[in-house]
Amino acid sequence: MKRIILTGGGTAGHVTPNMALMPELKKHGYDIQYIGSYDGMEKKLIEDMGIPYHGIASGKLRRYFSMKNFSDPFKVLKGISEAKKLMKELKPDVVFSKGGFVTVPVVFAAHSAGIPVVIHESDMTPGLANKLALPKATKVCCNFPETKDLFPEGKAVVTGTPIREELFRGDSAFAYNYCGFTDNKPVLLIVGGSSGSVIINNAIRDNIDRLLETFNVIHLCGKDNLDESLKDKKGYVQYEYVKKELAGMLALCDIIISRAGANAICELLALRKPNILIPLSKAASRGDQILNAQSFEKSGYSYVIQEEELNTESLFAGINEVYNNKEKYIQAMESSNLTDSTGIIINMIEDLVNSHD
Repeated sequence: MKRIILTGGGTAGHVTPNMALMPELKKHGYDIQYIGSYDGMEKKLIEDMGIPYHGIASGKLRRYFSMKNFSDPFKVLKGISEAKKLMKELKPDVVFSKGGFVTVPVVFAAHSAGIPVVIHESDMTPGLANKLALPKATKVCCNFPETKDLFPEGKAVVTGTPIREELFRGDSAFAYNYCGFTDNKPVLLIVGGSSGSVIINNAIRDNIDRLLETFNVIHLCGKDNLDESLKDKKGYVQYEYVKKELAGMLALCDIIISRAGANAICELLALRKPNILIPLSKAASRGDQILNAQSFEKSGYSYVIQEEELNTESLFAGINEVYNNKEKYIQAMESSNLTDSTGIIINMIEDLVNSHD
């Protein structure tokens, strides 16, 4: 049986694309093993799917000063040693890395053992972990044409991000009843990321009465960000986080307000959902969400509001533009050729395995 090691961790964005690949990999006869950090959030997600999980030491590589910068390199070296041992034990045919600091030791170990490595870079420009891993990669998958041009000819392929199959099977009637809506208003869905966004949460809640004149509102606000004063407001529902209910909510909603993380926006593209993107500012990130949003805006997939410009006026200008011109955004998304990201990546993996035999 063919064997693949998947790796990725630290955030949901580094795990869910791997999870999306798993059903198709199983159909193609792969034994799937997963390498993550000892106690990262990826551990429970993967074990809940019944996939064998192997933990290794993982040190974070920081661009800023921290005392941990002196100790974490030793964790990385330990992780490489542990990953090399796993390569000898598991003998994979190929490794697929979705990113996050835990993947650096895995990629280095696979490369040293002569095992083909596929790296997936979601953002417009590579993060630090993937920058370190890229020289060891056999192939690089990316979401944006602009990213492909950063790599040597023939190394990178524009694939898009694997999307979980269940997101395409959402039941809008289930979501309508789950949210307790009682009228036929269009639905606005707000997604601020797994930890939520104070800025977006405040903008929505400060204008909730005006929003409810037109929309039913589903607000995914992040952990510990519920506002108890709004819990009985008709047409407004708030959740810290949802799992299996998300597919139905995506099916139900007419427009979405979202951060601009690469995996999230690729899901919006795949589902053809008109959207407003509010990227994380450069003050709080390396600016990757800003670049992601600019690319989607340029392609006509999204309307963008910069975080520093988010206010009542800009919020409603964006909502009115996107809602009134939904079909324009849907048609632009339908023209995208990123329709089968999973299939493209599986074919790439198969080609590497077959050529390496």
